[in-house]
Amino acid sequence: MVRIGIDVGGTFTDFVMADSETGALCYFKVPSSPADPSIAIAQGAREMLERFSVEPRDVAYFGHGTTVATNMVIERRGVTTGLVTTKGFRDVLAIGRQTRPALYDHAIHKPEPLVQRRHRVEVDERLVASGDVLRELDEESLAEQVKKLVADGVKSIAVAFLHSYRNPSHEEQARRVIQQMAPQLHVSISYEVLPEFREFERTSTTVLNAYVAPRMQTYLDRLRTRLNDVGVGVEPLTFHSNGGLMPLKTVENLPVLTCLSGPAAGIVGSAVIGAAAGISEIITFDVGGTSTDVSLITGGHPSFTSDRLVAGHPVKMPMVDIHVVGAGGGSIAKLDDVGALKVGPTSAGAVPGPVAFGKGGEEVTLTDANIVLGRLNAEKLLDGRMTVDRDRAVAVIDARIARPLGLSVEEAAHGILKIATANMSRAIRAVSTEHGYDPADFTLFAFGGAGPLHAVDVAQECGIGRVLVPKEPGTLCARGILLADVSRDFVRTQLLPLNEDTWRTVGRVLQDMQQEGDRWLAQEDVPQANRRFHFHIDGRYRGQTHDIRVLVDAERDGDMQGFVEAFHQAHRAQHGHDNPGRVIEIVNCRVQAVGLVPKNSLSIATQTATVPSWDQRRVYFGRDTGWLMTTVYRRDSLPAGMELAGPVIIEEMSSTTIVLPGQSAVIDLLGNILIRI
Repeated sequence: MVRIGIDVGGTFTDFVMADSETGALCYFKVPSSPADPSIAIAQGAREMLERFSVEPRDVAYFGHGTTVATNMVIERRGVTTGLVTTKGFRDVLAIGRQTRPALYDHAIHKPEPLVQRRHRVEVDERLVASGDVLRELDEESLAEQVKKLVADGVKSIAVAFLHSYRNPSHEEQARRVIQQMAPQLHVSISYEVLPEFREFERTSTTVLNAYVAPRMQTYLDRLRTRLNDVGVGVEPLTFHSNGGLMPLKTVENLPVLTCLSGPAAGIVGSAVIGAAAGISEIITFDVGGTSTDVSLITGGHPSFTSDRLVAGHPVKMPMVDIHVVGAGGGSIAKLDDVGALKVGPTSAGAVPGPVAFGKGGEEVTLTDANIVLGRLNAEKLLDGRMTVDRDRAVAVIDARIARPLGLSVEEAAHGILKIATANMSRAIRAVSTEHGYDPADFTLFAFGGAGPLHAVDVAQECGIGRVLVPKEPGTLCARGILLADVSRDFVRTQLLPLNEDTWRTVGRVLQDMQQEGDRWLAQEDVPQANRRFHFHIDGRYRGQTHDIRVLVDAERDGDMQGFVEAFHQAHRAQHGHDNPGRVIEIVNCRVQAVGLVPKNSLSIATQTATVPSWDQRRVYFGRDTGWLMTTVYRRDSLPAGMELAGPVIIEEMSSTTIVLPGQSAVIDLLGNILIRI
């Protein structure tokens, strides 16, 4: 039997297949199909199974990461959505928060709400802050409003009533009325999507869920059908943003959980592989076709956040904390209106792609620059399955960049590389230096199709001394899916001052949520022995508006003092100070329900006496160094323990690794490349 993990990217769809008995891994990539990602998934699954002589019926596990929901929001391709809310709160979405990402930048504008104002309707109902009913829901008024929304073409409705996180009765009542009036509509209620206080964030997250749900369900139905046509009968799992997997029926109801699905899988894989290599302090560096995603792993644990923006819209869901910049292999390089060279954030993507790929691309990209410089193979990629036309890339760089700037082609291409390096380095500093961490204390973990290609340049720029490149780094997000468990987060807002009485209340709330999580795991057929629960409490000093998440040890039941000490310590770590004399307020209680999935362990590579497969080609390393004849190795021919002195290029199916002159590298016992800057 085999297990398959898939990550759908903007340019390529990546596959990793693991043999359940031997643990042997197979890697595969196909170009993505942005119009319908399920096409590339099914096509790639069929081709991979045929290539490695595996019968579809032998697939016992199928997990995939997707950015379908995110892309729908970015491109505003969701369905026409309505919002039903409490009388007087129709414009919560438009008002938002009085915060600006750049205080004095007048060019920054809030995104238009995903729900037009005429589709935001009010109904007469009211709960007080405790959750008690002040005014009953007017069902007759609601039915009239729903009739108008349906007549105006609304396909999905979000329901977000004031204080419903305390009492869901009115939202559940509203859903029943809507479904009786228009059973064809999708309905998202905020209590099920995000039962937390803060009206704007709760409403925004619920609206996003309703906006993408119908088309997400269509995509998932197509995925099931196409996989059945391939012969894969197992029900797929979908990776979500908190680093776990969910069954499709959960994703159909809560697709907002899949925002940043694919990138989060890479972080999980990095933490597991880093731990096996004895490295706990990691900056992940994932460079794909359209973006660079970076994140911080400290003490072997990824960083999490509950406050993210998707295309400017708040999504208040627990997710791996990832910083994204528009710098990838497909990033377009061109001269701006005053003749300055810019790289990104616009990308050529999979279609039309880089000029050298011959798919209709006419804009210079970062990949074209790497091909011209000799850093990438100028004839073929993906183990020969993709041909490359270097001459075409040279001609376009010469015409659009080099001649207008009075540079040689190689100088122009290297300039593109340097600008991309600066953009990527800013992302590294955003997750490290800006949060009080010294990048020199971390190892740069490079993956993605273009991560190992740029890692040593970025490491030099940021003062990082070591770079680790795992096997087949271009498919690590897919591999991370094979290393993840099934999970779902549950949350309830409390807003209680911490004392002995309220601590007992918190204990009961956590216990109730654990039982809720246990029921969900039972519905997903997770055996009792494989169920685990992680408990967190969001706290703050009274008077603060920001809160801090603290892990609670379930084994130390009733240890309020342990939580207090952990909170003060977390506050010092995040803000540089604490205030032991100040009253602590409990904000949210959280439980993560985890269903352990059987997975292959990472094995030590066996020492072999194979002769490394190598070739040579000329590579340009900048104006000072110029062109050097550089050894090019085939990665799967490099034995564990082998040491390499730069300049060196290491090629494999999914990526290319660069070691610059003056640097060195070694193949460790797990098959990773460890580069010393």
